[in-house]
Amino acid sequence: MAVVTRDVCAAEETDAEIIRRMHGDPAVFDAIFDRHYPAIHGYATRRLGRDLADDVAAETFLVAFDHWRRYDTTQHSARPWLFGIASNLIAGHQRAEARRYRALARAERAADGPDRHDGTADRVAVRLDAQAVRGRLAAALEEIAPADREVVLLVAWADLTSEEVARALEIPAGTVRSRLHRARTRLRAALGGADPTATREDSE
Repeated sequence: MAVVTRDVCAAEETDAEIIRRMHGDPAVFDAIFDRHYPAIHGYATRRLGRDLADDVAAETFLVAFDHWRRYDTTQHSARPWLFGIASNLIAGHQRAEARRYRALARAERAADGPDRHDGTADRVAVRLDAQAVRGRLAAALEEIAPADREVVLLVAWADLTSEEVARALEIPAGTVRSRLHRARTRLRAALGGADPTATREDSE
């Protein structure tokens, strides 16, 4: 019963509260790992593929554990912090990411035959997710400047708000909005006007 109670309490704690408790017991960082590893790994997988994602996700939490004392505990959620670390690590694999997008684009073109409906690519690109990164969308992502691509993918794939992206990347919120606008403009141009990065934040 004591174990169940402890687990329930940990589930109710904010990330900041868990990190504060690390001063007395660093092992409680396991709760941060368990809570956020799937999202970090999933994001890295979409960016780089599963093999590199395993390394990036593991290193993200190693870096976070090494630097937890620097965490701003006024921020209840560690998601932006962790995605910021992951983004820095992914940036070291830009060539691998570009190769991934080129391969996806080639695979889609190879599957495109004369009997395929002309609007299929547009329908496939309606959502910016692992299944939709094909064809023109993959090519467009490759062409976007890395800094702009980082912002738009943190919004679309990591589900961060503009303010959270600013904290993750340690840049002004205005810079985030500018980069997001540029990236979305390029994507819409490539996808015939479709906006695969629309979020709940945009409708508020």
